Amino acid sequence: MRHHLITIALLGSTTLGAQAQSTPAAPASPAAASAPAAPASPAKKALIQRVLTLQQPALENTAREVAERPAMQLTSAAQQYLQQRVPPDKRDAMWTQVQAAVRKYLAEAVPLVKERALTLSQTTLAGMLDERFTEDELKQLAATLENPAFKKFQQAMPEISDKFVQKLVADAGASVDPKLKALDASISTALGVPPAGTAASAPASGPRAAKPAAPKASGK
Repeated sequence: MRHHLITIALLGSTTLGAQAQSTPAAPASPAAASAPAAPASPAKKALIQRVLTLQQPALENTAREVAERPAMQLTSAAQQYLQQRVPPDKRDAMWTQVQAAVRKYLAEAVPLVKERALTLSQTTLAGMLDERFTEDELKQLAATLENPAFKKFQQAMPEISDKFVQKLVADAGASVDPKLKALDASISTALGVPPAGTAASAPASGPRAAKPAAPKASGK
């Protein structure tokens, strides 16, 4: 997820995890921290919007990953269960049901999280860019990122990314959780397993909930 947020249009390929290890998440410089807060000028606001527009594809990729991650965990658990517990002649039909449930979930959840990501970018990322970068630095960043301002942007991204993802998960969670529960129930139904009450909050519990039904599937 972090890699997609930092690998944005015109930024080149940068792995956020490596950046976080090699360079500590840098707070604003002492000079910037001591500078009095002032409303952004119209020109600076326009530059911030330009940078956010360049980031939009990466933000959408991040949002997709936020929505897809729990579904992929459930899908992986379902695949493992099918291979280990279900007779070969029944696997295809069950897998078809699982895939249909996953497609339905993604069709509903991905656009929802993308919308929240773009909305939060205006209230979260825009404010951070305004706080951390001057108008001149934003101009350099938007025009060409092969300069010292780009290095500063790279240093700021680990903390910015962490905070944004935390806010996105918290903001979209209430809307996505019911859909995730429905997906878990659909997969459990497809596998012939009673859905676990805690599966949505802990996706990895799906296979554990499926184990009691194993004798029925393997006993054929």
